[in-house]
Amino acid sequence: MNVIDDAVLRREWVVALPSAQVNETPKHINLFGEPVVLWRSEGTALACRDLCVHRGAALSLGCVRDGALVCPYHGWVYAADGTCIDIPQLQPGTPITKKARLTSFGCTEAHGFVWVNLDAPQTPMFPLEGTSDTNGHHVIWGPRKAKAKPPRIIENFLDVGHLAILHDGFLGSSEQPYIPQYQVHRTATGYSSDEIHVFQPNADGAGRPGMVSYTYDMIRPLTVKFLKRDISTGRQMSIVLTVRPENTSESTVYGLMSFDYDTGLEDTELIAFQDRIFDQDLPIIESQKPEDLLLDLQLELSLQCDRVSIAYRQYLRELGVTFGVV
Repeated sequence: MNVIDDAVLRREWVVALPSAQVNETPKHINLFGEPVVLWRSEGTALACRDLCVHRGAALSLGCVRDGALVCPYHGWVYAADGTCIDIPQLQPGTPITKKARLTSFGCTEAHGFVWVNLDAPQTPMFPLEGTSDTNGHHVIWGPRKAKAKPPRIIENFLDVGHLAILHDGFLGSSEQPYIPQYQVHRTATGYSSDEIHVFQPNADGAGRPGMVSYTYDMIRPLTVKFLKRDISTGRQMSIVLTVRPENTSESTVYGLMSFDYDTGLEDTELIAFQDRIFDQDLPIIESQKPEDLLLDLQLELSLQCDRVSIAYRQYLRELGVTFGVV
């Protein structure tokens, strides 16, 4: 199954699905190479290993009945806490062995998504506060698939230097590629950059050019954020990027876009614009070698404008992350 055995990341809250997609129809995802089933019982989102303990059938092919998960193969019924409460093949009244129990995972809802924690379900969910993430209009972007490991995907998101080249005409201009000097600072949870001023011809797909500032924040190893401020108007938008490792070579990417102003665009247009930007990034991300981030900075050439990505590598090293880095 290409299981990812990273003790640090398996204790993190990892995005599963948008909340609106988790209902009484069981849903399957892959997380760190583990098959996971998500469903709702009396409105509460739940997550378990997507394997019936009887013959290993995928419970995501079953159904939810009276708040309990029903296996599609032999009809075994599991309560919200994972215990088996009914085996149709047994005579009524026959005790059910306590071994008939699913492996349950931590599951919570926040920021418009359902999140799963495999190994440390008591860990508090991280906040997203202090920017337009908590105000204005929110749009969920994704899922987008990538044949790449999360650190490569996230570092691309944090890379301000490529905006004028790869996203010429949208997030930058090849005629103005210079990145002014800036600093990165340690915070209580990770690292945060100074405001970085860049010219953008079409920053959100609405066709409005202008100078903007970018501020990058590392929230968790698999979740990062940038805040964009229009220097002339003060309008702000942000994108929280979060990545789910499906297995050792594939990832699923989601974003939470937040605006404190009226963009004049439909949500579908905002999503389509973000898709276009990601489509420009994707072949680069999937082509990069090595597939893992190099934590030894002497093995690659870096510039002053790479300070955010350098800080992200330092952050992963400090946390003790082992997957996707070398």
